[in-house]
Amino acid sequence: MRVGCIEDTHLHGGTQIWVTEAIRAFIKRGLEVTLIAPSDSWMVEQNSQTEARIVDYDWDEIVTESAHYKKLWTDALSDCDVAICTVHPPREGFHCSVFAGRCIKEGKLKTHLIPKTGTIVPSYLREFYVPEETINSSVIAIADFTRQYLISNYHIPEQKVKLLYQGTDLERFQPSSNGKKEAIKRYPLPETASPILGCIGSIEPRKGHLVMFDALRSLVLGGMPDIHLMIVGDGPDESMLKRETKKMGLEKHISFFPFTKEPNYIFERVDLTVLPSRYKEGLPNVLLESMAMSIPVVSSNLGGVPELVFDGETGLMVEPGNVDELAFSINNIWSDQEMYQRMKLNTRRLIENNFNKTIQFDKYKDHLCHLVHTG
Repeated sequence: MRVGCIEDTHLHGGTQIWVTEAIRAFIKRGLEVTLIAPSDSWMVEQNSQTEARIVDYDWDEIVTESAHYKKLWTDALSDCDVAICTVHPPREGFHCSVFAGRCIKEGKLKTHLIPKTGTIVPSYLREFYVPEETINSSVIAIADFTRQYLISNYHIPEQKVKLLYQGTDLERFQPSSNGKKEAIKRYPLPETASPILGCIGSIEPRKGHLVMFDALRSLVLGGMPDIHLMIVGDGPDESMLKRETKKMGLEKHISFFPFTKEPNYIFERVDLTVLPSRYKEGLPNVLLESMAMSIPVVSSNLGGVPELVFDGETGLMVEPGNVDELAFSINNIWSDQEMYQRMKLNTRRLIENNFNKTIQFDKYKDHLCHLVHTG
């Protein structure tokens, strides 16, 4: 069986890391893989040394949907039994799953198209998830919240929407004394820093970093003079946030570090993971990885977060954009060390029981094989 993976993005966030791992996992499980992704993208770079067949294209020009690109994608999909397409934002009238569906229809291919999504954007069209009614297609949702939304709001038949959690690597993401030592070397912070908070991921408006900054300033003034925030990642807001750090007088309390392919060392360094997102979250990988490392979280109550964060057990949830609630929750966890230690045990246990990536990749393979065999 051949699996197609369509990633119409230059990003290298949690989704792209997962797809890269999935490609390797599928190949390890005896499947053949075709990756369709933009030229010079992180996805192409990361998978160039695998056994995957890579079909790359010009990210800017493909929006023309010219005959050249239709043929390129049609040929790439022609021998794929299934094709998983991450649902990315539309651009200039172009959408990757819609275009893939059109190629499959016009090419009269048997390929089963699977738009895959974790986040819900109310402005997205139903056709992003069901691009062509006449082809074989279904949807994978990585959070139950997302699955229920697709069924209720887009009226997609529930038998066509499969819930498959992505999971995380329990061997890679587990705390150790050697990992802690290496993390201290890689990420130098003030010796007195405590607690250490981590905001890990893309640096863009929806992630709510400025909300975190306001909460941090409140905590510093409210009796936590040594609190420190690690911001790890890159994105369009990075320069602005560095300017705001100085404007707000938080230079001693915030450190910036670049995107890393080894986030386990970040979690060796932090005491709490904070996800202050304002909107558009599914089931964030950063929370899965944090919990696997026995790190409690404070997160905005968005998307599938309640499927991971159980208030008082694995972390605390807050209203998106609520600075006071965010500051209160961080202080609440850290000031109650008995609760904090209980959360550390509960987080790892939850991931072990429900989000083991090895088991989830097996479920993905089983699901794809079932789709092929049942037509």
